[in-house]
Amino acid sequence: MNDFLGQAFIFLFSAVICVPISKKLGMGSVLGYLIAGVLIGPYVFKFVGNDGTDIMHATEFGVVMMLFLVGLELDPKEFWKMKNKIINLGGMQVLGTIIIATLVGMFALKMNFSLAVSIGFVITMSSTAIIMQTLSEKGLTKTSIGKSTFSVLLFQDIMVIPILAIIPLLVGDSLIQSIGDDSKSLLVGGPAFMKTLVIVGAITFIYVIGKYIITPYFKYVGQLQVREIYTASALLLVIGVSVLMQKVGISPALGAFIAGVVLANNEYKHQLESDIEPFKSLLLGIFFIAVGSTINFKLIADKPFMILGLTFGIMLIKSLVLWLIGIKHKFDFDQKWLFILLLSQVGEFAFVILSLTRNLDILNKEWYDLMLATTAITMVITPLLLVLNEKLILKYFGVKTKVKTIIENDKINPNSADGQIIIAGFGDFGNTISRVLKSTGIKSIVLDNDSERVEKMRKQGFNVFYGDATNVNLLKSAGAEHAKYFVAALDPPEINQKLVYIVRKNFPNLEIIVRAKNRSYAYNYLKDGLDEVYRENFFSSVYVGRQILMKYGFSHEEASKIGEIFIKSDRKSLRKIAKHAENSDQYFEASKQEFEKQMKMVAKEINNRNNGEKES
Repeated sequence: MNDFLGQAFIFLFSAVICVPISKKLGMGSVLGYLIAGVLIGPYVFKFVGNDGTDIMHATEFGVVMMLFLVGLELDPKEFWKMKNKIINLGGMQVLGTIIIATLVGMFALKMNFSLAVSIGFVITMSSTAIIMQTLSEKGLTKTSIGKSTFSVLLFQDIMVIPILAIIPLLVGDSLIQSIGDDSKSLLVGGPAFMKTLVIVGAITFIYVIGKYIITPYFKYVGQLQVREIYTASALLLVIGVSVLMQKVGISPALGAFIAGVVLANNEYKHQLESDIEPFKSLLLGIFFIAVGSTINFKLIADKPFMILGLTFGIMLIKSLVLWLIGIKHKFDFDQKWLFILLLSQVGEFAFVILSLTRNLDILNKEWYDLMLATTAITMVITPLLLVLNEKLILKYFGVKTKVKTIIENDKINPNSADGQIIIAGFGDFGNTISRVLKSTGIKSIVLDNDSERVEKMRKQGFNVFYGDATNVNLLKSAGAEHAKYFVAALDPPEINQKLVYIVRKNFPNLEIIVRAKNRSYAYNYLKDGLDEVYRENFFSSVYVGRQILMKYGFSHEEASKIGEIFIKSDRKSLRKIAKHAENSDQYFEASKQEFEKQMKMVAKEINNRNNGEKES
């Protein structure tokens, strides 16, 4: 099926089938997309493409979108605050990997310097696409290990620019060849050093255009207030930069990243993000499918030991460097292990570097094919290793180590907080509860998996301890067997649901007070038999409503009374509606009836107020 609509249908159909199954099995969406790619690719069912690299060229626009957004979120002020972390972590990883890989290539595999260092450049890159998606799904983006991983990724993305500029200088007077889709480049047949000049010139061009033309243009479009034109302009910008980069033989993804960085201080950046985000998520998923389809099973069958050796060797080199970084920066065992698993694969920028080195004839076809296959395999292995890590390794080894460390060094003493209240999660919800309790002299034990936040809050006098609250041993050490109340307030909501299940199963006498992210999660908790369920933004919304009522002439007491009536009736109705949450018709009918009851109760209170005013 070679027509566009037919192939689009196959891509989307495979995603719709494989991703929900993968998520249901607890393996995450990335692995689902990759498996879908393997199944429909040219080496299994042969539904799409004759060659995996052909598919990659057609679907890399998802990575282009993602890297534009990464660049857009790169606030120079925040970058400057993180500069030490980015340079220390990222610099050690990139330089360490390149040096070791080059030495192994030259002395163990007998490569010349140009080939060895080029492969070092290739394997030092990790997959921003896979890692960012994984961090987001597991709620690790804002944790200490999430920030450290992002720092390394950011340094890698930035280093792609000098790497692409250096590679042409390794081959002297060689000519640029045409390989696959790169035949569209205007530089084919020209001297290699021209590539370096063009890269520098293209970056300068994007900077000038972005600052002096794109920014005023978006200001003009914003004044028109035509939403679809703004969205079209955002897409036009990304596509335009991609086409320009392709014409001069540079990665479209790299161009998009630079364009995003240029516009990072633009006052319209948030609107750009919101317009492009929906396209990015779907296109990124299709890119993962393409990666799965590039795994050349014929090559693997022909050279299994070579592919296995390369895959194991590359991941071992990267793991060694990452382990040393973890030791230097004093990561906990589980943090070091997760740091390694997240960053030990070869990423999407490797395809860009491989293409350039092949164009310049640094890599011959054999090594080019081997590295393509190995890169794709490492990207597929990563989600599998993360699942293995979560289900087995940390369960039986890593978490015990962490709990032991906490007990020995952090000395969780339930008696220091009267042993009555445990709060899991010290975000806004858990933080507010802890402050309210502390203000009345009631102490609590707080568990949180963000080490930086734990350190800051302990300096402020809060009884906060670092750890994974879903681990039974840690809960026992915090006194869960004897405590009275447990506040479940973890992010993301899926992890919070898992926590509630674990606490109910292992500590049935513990009364659970749970934070629900929204009404949908509240329904799930209520149907599971929980009673103390509180929605994250509900009470603050009611508070704002009360403040507005006072602006309309209601007294503080009257507005508070109406707020109390609304809260009481809404909590009561929530329990009734939860019974019908899975049936849309019954749900909407029950919601309508309960809302009408709420309105009648509030109207009655207002009538009493008005009657009271008339009598007076």
